[in-house]
Amino acid sequence: MAGYGAMAGGAGMDYTVHEAWNDATNVYLIAILLSLGLLVYARRNKRKIMRIFTVPPTDPTPEPNFYDNLQKVRLRQQLDMYYIARKYEQQQGQSDSVQLTVE
Repeated sequence: MAGYGAMAGGAGMDYTVHEAWNDATNVYLIAILLSLGLLVYARRNKRKIMRIFTVPPTDPTPEPNFYDNLQKVRLRQQLDMYYIARKYEQQQGQSDSVQLTVE
């Protein structure tokens, strides 16, 4: 019966259970204090912590596709040709009207 808090050899109380309980409560108290400290730190430094866990963008400016560039060039050429044709038509229309007014 010496290990259960009764008389140990008749000399006094056996405090091994009490010491274990005290050690366990000290460990739990330290764990609780550390978790509270981490919680307070996390609230104050939320941006720093979130910066650690966010993934940076892999490639901010991806290389443009060759076919996309080619389509843009063709579109630009078509627009230029349309602009030149409209300008030519306007000049032809003006010269016709000028000829009509001159005659």
